[in-house]
Amino acid sequence: MANSLEGKIALVTGGTKGIGKAIADKLSSLGAKVIITARTKPNEEIAHYFIAGDLINPNTAQVIGEELLEKFGKVDIVVNNAGANTSPGGGYSSLTDEDWNNEIQLNLMSAVRVNKALIPAMVAQKEGVIINISTGAALQPLWKMTMSYSASKAALNAYTKALASELGPHGIRVNAVSPGLVKTPLMEAFIEDIAKKSNVTFDEAFGSIKAEIGDLPLGRMAEPEEVAELVSFLVSPEAKYITGSNYRIDGGAIPTV
Repeated sequence: MANSLEGKIALVTGGTKGIGKAIADKLSSLGAKVIITARTKPNEEIAHYFIAGDLINPNTAQVIGEELLEKFGKVDIVVNNAGANTSPGGGYSSLTDEDWNNEIQLNLMSAVRVNKALIPAMVAQKEGVIINISTGAALQPLWKMTMSYSASKAALNAYTKALASELGPHGIRVNAVSPGLVKTPLMEAFIEDIAKKSNVTFDEAFGSIKAEIGDLPLGRMAEPEEVAELVSFLVSPEAKYITGSNYRIDGGAIPTV
């Protein structure tokens, strides 16, 4: 796959750290010109063109799309990675309307709006690839930890399938990638918070999460680069007949095929 993305323009939202950074770096290594977004520009030097924007704001996606197309003239790949589990644990009684709305805005509507801003350019060139980063928790929600997050990402999965059906005749492929536990700063902070609240060690808190999901055959969290490898394949010409699918990369966590 060396240089398989030469000449391609790729947008990765939430691309300054964790899974997003790994995806941006991988696509760049394969020849793509990568544009990344985040709420704020990181202090350290970044290797990609950066556009600041908070995707919870309904107007941000259009602004990002306009700057990208004005600067680069086209877009070939969109990876909607921006998202997070921002709500408190504890189940339904702990969740306010604001919690639910925040999860939907960040994990569903951010992707919907970014795609809406850029799909017309893809339709005009009769090709493009969209990857929506979902989560295994959408298929196996944990009520104590991820109820609203899981629901918002499950909606993203349904949207992905519908969009793939609509855009297939225009030469545009749309897929979802659903990581399980990935060793990112957000995930580590999440586990550390559980450990602190439960007065246990990090490893004990991680063990409790593994117990909640039932099993984790590979026994560890994924590295962000492992998710990036899957995404880089799905956006490449080698995957040109793959669309409307949801690819789990979870170390075997979900106990069904």
